[in-house]
Amino acid sequence: MSTITQVEVPAVRARTGQLKLKAEHAKQEFPDINTIRKAIPPHCFQPSTLRSLSYVARDLAMAAALGYAALTYIPSVPNQAYRTLLWTAYGFLQGLAGVGLWILAHECGHGAFSVHRHLNDFVGWVLHSALGVPFFSWKFSHARHHRFTGHMQKDMAFVPRTSPSVFMQSLASIFSFVDMDVLEDAPFINLIRLLGQQLGGFQIYFLLNATAGEDSMQNMDAKWWRRSHFDPFSGVFRPQEALYVLISDLGLALVCAALYYGSMALDWQTVFLLYGVPYIWVNHWLVAITYLHHTHKDVPHYDGEKWSFVAGALATVDRDFGFIGRHIFHGIIDTHVVHHLFSRIPFYYAEDATRAIKPLLGDLYHSDDHSFMASLWETSRDCQYVENDPANPGVMKWHE
Repeated sequence: MSTITQVEVPAVRARTGQLKLKAEHAKQEFPDINTIRKAIPPHCFQPSTLRSLSYVARDLAMAAALGYAALTYIPSVPNQAYRTLLWTAYGFLQGLAGVGLWILAHECGHGAFSVHRHLNDFVGWVLHSALGVPFFSWKFSHARHHRFTGHMQKDMAFVPRTSPSVFMQSLASIFSFVDMDVLEDAPFINLIRLLGQQLGGFQIYFLLNATAGEDSMQNMDAKWWRRSHFDPFSGVFRPQEALYVLISDLGLALVCAALYYGSMALDWQTVFLLYGVPYIWVNHWLVAITYLHHTHKDVPHYDGEKWSFVAGALATVDRDFGFIGRHIFHGIIDTHVVHHLFSRIPFYYAEDATRAIKPLLGDLYHSDDHSFMASLWETSRDCQYVENDPANPGVMKWHE
């Protein structure tokens, strides 16, 4: 017999392309996690080591081919404008390949890559280190993000503010004659906000544990400069995790050394074009993907008393990014809801698992078929901070 958790959810407006939820206040019943598990075919929980490694080989081959072609042919193009265009195209395409590799390392961090823990850790460490990510540090904090998704105090990623940002409050004090809502909706303000998030979001998160809940730390007394993912004794981690953080730092040090010697053999400009520009693209895509999975004006967050694992996991949104999302980004954009329910399901079974749970979840399953990039702009504009929903104590809704 399954157990049921009841929670109030805010009313939403039903329109084409919007989140598929009931357009009325209602008590939503969350199925027990075991009930949801039983709806999923057993094969979805069985990763294939060979199949997972084949995707690594495919994505590495794609990245190597792009790098070889760029280094071999682009410098010989005589026209400066054409060279610039080709380097721009290379950076974009290599960034897509890099995201694919990042997501495979993400599979390793969750144990969805294979049943072999040491293989998962080795592959994840190599791939994430190559992409400038501290693998074990991220693995630990990301696992806590999954454990407390949607929890206003304990989630580790994109926990919304409960009041306007300091930046917006400063602008409001300067331009006191302008309504705060008008400032929030101003396209120029939204552009500045988005650029900061997309260009520096990951780095600020790794350095300062930004956007994490106030009770997400393992050591609540840690000062702001002891909240880094690169610090073995950071308040983000437990003492027994320090050695793994050091191993993560070692991987990054080896990559930095390789980039240094690459700059000596070639020149720093070429290395920046080969590695730096794709690195910026990778971070842009990953910040956008994570942000849009957990931010939608019709998806609630919960305080500690109202939160449950299933409620938090279902406060995520599946989105559509077409061919790139399904085949280059390994479906991470399209099947994120089931990933939050069962993070050990390999990505190549996530569509099967999603189809299996949708009839059971009904209106509890959240999806949005708006254009991905348009949604990034609209969400940044519309979702500034959350406030208590008077009709649903313990539920936080986005300020309108």
